[in-house]
Amino acid sequence: MESESNHLARTVTLWPLILFGVAYICPFIVLITFGTFSEAANGTLPTAYVFSTIAMIFTALSYGKLAALYPVSGSAYTYARKAIDSRVGFMVGWAILLDYFFLPMVVWLIGVSYLTDQFPSVPKALWLLGFIILTTALNILGIKLATRANIVLIAFQMLILVLFIIFALHDVVDRNGAGGIFSGHPFWNHASTLGVVSGGAALTAYSFIGFDAVSTFSEEVVNPRKTVPRAIVLTAIVAGSIFVVVAYVAQLVHPGGHFASPDSAPLDIAKHIAGDFFGAVFLATVIIAQFTAGIPIQAAGARLMYAMGRDDVLPKKAFGFLHPRFHTPVVNLVLTGIVGLIALRLSVSTSTSFINFGAFTAFAFVNISVVAQYLRDRRTQRRNPVTWVVVPIIGLAVIIWLMTHLDWKALALGCTWAVIGLCWLTWMTRGFRIAPPEMELTESADDEAEYAT
Repeated sequence: MESESNHLARTVTLWPLILFGVAYICPFIVLITFGTFSEAANGTLPTAYVFSTIAMIFTALSYGKLAALYPVSGSAYTYARKAIDSRVGFMVGWAILLDYFFLPMVVWLIGVSYLTDQFPSVPKALWLLGFIILTTALNILGIKLATRANIVLIAFQMLILVLFIIFALHDVVDRNGAGGIFSGHPFWNHASTLGVVSGGAALTAYSFIGFDAVSTFSEEVVNPRKTVPRAIVLTAIVAGSIFVVVAYVAQLVHPGGHFASPDSAPLDIAKHIAGDFFGAVFLATVIIAQFTAGIPIQAAGARLMYAMGRDDVLPKKAFGFLHPRFHTPVVNLVLTGIVGLIALRLSVSTSTSFINFGAFTAFAFVNISVVAQYLRDRRTQRRNPVTWVVVPIIGLAVIIWLMTHLDWKALALGCTWAVIGLCWLTWMTRGFRIAPPEMELTESADDEAEYAT
């Protein structure tokens, strides 16, 4: 009986797990980024989301296979380390670290873009510093957002999302009749090309970041080796379907990809379809969502750097340091805040590309890891070569195709970041003569008590 009490109860079934995954992704992101992403896709954002959804489904199938084999934390880093090589795993983890560095910056930048558009007399730097200082201070003090508050906020965002769709469809019917709801123009127009739509799809992949988060519930899921893989794939499908539908409706209201202010275009559309009051509610929802998202995202990045410092993957004195009073990784939190200042020089689309470079690298190596696992086990395990080789290779090809359509600045930064990681790996392993330290991304009870953001 004592051993049973040390384990989490397996009570979570498939659909509650999928709902958690969709909530983690935050479907409201499709509206927050609509103007920027639609402009990149030349007014064919639904098609861009179709492309990125297909890419995510293939990659989700690979995640599902590896989650069944390795039901532990670490995701792409763990899969590459175990299926390919510890040094490859380190490089994948290094690429993921790029995401954690830049993700808070993107969240803050999106919020700043909306505020700057509404209050142009206030300098952009002031809004950005406000986001950074307040978020960083809260994380240093160790303040944790209550789970119930997050659930309420997500539910409120979903309500605004549904109201947006209803108001938008009503506006389309008023202007064009009931037949106006059905149009192929949002999917393809006279300015559409495969390259342009692919560029939009490369950005929309940002909306899917976190779709594999359901794997963290492996210890609480009924029959995890089947339920978790299915939940990962279905989360990608459900989220992608929401993105396509919302993008289609918004593109009906605003055909084409030209906007007076792409960053705040959704707010302009919200005011157009339902008036200034709904516009004010929409703006408040965006700002609250970006602020509340920034707190756990910054904390998660600081937690990863702390884990890497604690395990000597990064310099321990700096990255493994905890404040003696607040017991939080102050150096890591301040560092992500400083990186956030780069937003003053970047657009939403460019900064999003930075995130996607790291995400695409992780996605690519998850697909490669499935093939590597098949080759390693082919003499001892009988597996279907179609699902273990053909499907992940298709997923890899689609990811590489999308990666080539990222902003050139993102590609340059990503390659530079990879070279720095390779140099660090070379020094740490004494010229690859020893294996790199293994990152332990889980926390002991003592760690939880010490580091409580």
